[in-house]
Amino acid sequence: MAAPAPFLGVAASATGRFWAGPDPDTERAAQALAQRLDLPPALCAILARRGVTAPDVPGFLAPSLRDLLPDPRRLRDMDRAAERLLAALARRERIAVFADYDVDGGASAALLIRWLRDMGHDATLYIPDRIDEGYGPNDAAMAALARAHDLIVCVDCGTLSHGPITAAQGADVVVLDHHLGGETLPPAVAVVNPNRQDEDSGLGHLCAAAVVFLLLVELNRRLRGQGQSGPDLMALLDLVALATVADVAPLTGVNRAFVRQGLRVMARRARAGLRALADVARLDRAPAAYHLGFVLGPRVNAGGRVGAADLGARLLMTDDPHEATALAEKLDALNAERRAIEAAVRAEAMAQAETRGTDGPLVWAAGEGWHPGVIGIVAARLKEAFGRPAVVIGFDGDEGKGSARSVPGVDLGVSVQRLASEALIARGGGHPMAAGLTLSRAQLDPAMARLGALLARQGADRGPAARLRIDGLVMPGAVTVDALEALEQAGPYGAAAPAPRFAMAAVRVEHTRRVGETHLKLTLGDGAGRTLDAIAFGAFEGPLGPMLEAHRGRSVHVAGRLELNSYGGRIRPQVRIDDAAAPD
Repeated sequence: MAAPAPFLGVAASATGRFWAGPDPDTERAAQALAQRLDLPPALCAILARRGVTAPDVPGFLAPSLRDLLPDPRRLRDMDRAAERLLAALARRERIAVFADYDVDGGASAALLIRWLRDMGHDATLYIPDRIDEGYGPNDAAMAALARAHDLIVCVDCGTLSHGPITAAQGADVVVLDHHLGGETLPPAVAVVNPNRQDEDSGLGHLCAAAVVFLLLVELNRRLRGQGQSGPDLMALLDLVALATVADVAPLTGVNRAFVRQGLRVMARRARAGLRALADVARLDRAPAAYHLGFVLGPRVNAGGRVGAADLGARLLMTDDPHEATALAEKLDALNAERRAIEAAVRAEAMAQAETRGTDGPLVWAAGEGWHPGVIGIVAARLKEAFGRPAVVIGFDGDEGKGSARSVPGVDLGVSVQRLASEALIARGGGHPMAAGLTLSRAQLDPAMARLGALLARQGADRGPAARLRIDGLVMPGAVTVDALEALEQAGPYGAAAPAPRFAMAAVRVEHTRRVGETHLKLTLGDGAGRTLDAIAFGAFEGPLGPMLEAHRGRSVHVAGRLELNSYGGRIRPQVRIDDAAAPD
């Protein structure tokens, strides 16, 4: 079979990529949907790529949580967890919530503590310090909590915490988690985790906050059976949406419904903490999934990375607008500090990785004193830059704490857990796309060599082809506010559901203007008087910016994501340019 021709004839773009358009079958399916359902062609292109058939289109465009929400009892130990929580309420027991310090952990804690508060029960929040205590439960903290509480609920952590849970003498422990489990479970009353090894629910794509939400659904169901009414769970979906996107959970199935409904809840600005955070971030429109992952999420995370670990969870829990404003301003300042620290570590890690080589199955870097709060972000940057799984490790004395990020199709969590089982690292675990690990200096080189070998078995050394996927062709005049609002019906876009990318053929670069040191703003014209705003972020970090600037007054093919820009209070369509090429 002959190789497919490049889209618009672009075999080597400004960034050296081959433009790959939709295959003929997908194009035919998109045309059939447009004719049968009278929907915009661009929307039908997205539906066809997702494999949505005509009978399923209404349900896909309006996903119903009622239809997609799984029965919580499909998860092992859910009955035990619900029974133990209700018993604690009935007996007015002292409850502590031990949470991870990231967005998923903070949102999970906020969900449970808010639910308990609405039931008239206060709970203690405990989030470990990233530097002093590290990830997950530790012996000292669990023992101290057990002395003052009857029940400890670990959220977004705990599945591998055999020792710390054993140390919680005198208190029961319930684990609500989603990280990959080991061969044995810790001595908890219940371990509710769709990724424990004996689980067969098919819900492994859920983040921890979604697992907590399912527990709340089951608790409310049991309360109704007792003739009581539980708190309004729909009002909590903004927290589930935030965690789902920030934890890079795939936006498919029920996750898609969680985020769609959660964004509607968030648009009402009823939660004091998220309202304050949106204000300090100057978010002047109803948030989309992008804003959860790249605007709000990083600020919630900032406390756990470079400040007080509990700031994010406290922000999500508070009803006091004054406290919310103070916490949001603090988190915004910490996020700025985090960016400065990250930039310094990223520069060192990039240089080290390039010196070591980036063609193998694993890219890694390690350095003395690298802040543990930014190594995960830097690992993500390495992964994005080189298309390989990446590990970044910061050493403090002989101990190194590392964070790892993977590429689609390569299960990093299971490989890191394999290292721990082989005693090549002190400890480690995670899920397919992200993992954490702790090791000594003597373990560093052998562990990275073994990890690379394990990842090579999964094809990590093949890397991505230098191809840019194009979903279809549009012209500037067709990119209207109404058209983009129609495209949003196929969202939210994110992990496992990428935002569509469209090409524009032979558009004229009417104006260009540099923004900051690396960005370029443009105006594109179609030759018939219709124009479209465009922006190319980071264009001058590579060849894209100079190429576009040099083509002012000339025609180019461009490819990018279509979006609504609300800067200055006026909503306008624009294209975020990913690539460009000179027409033949």
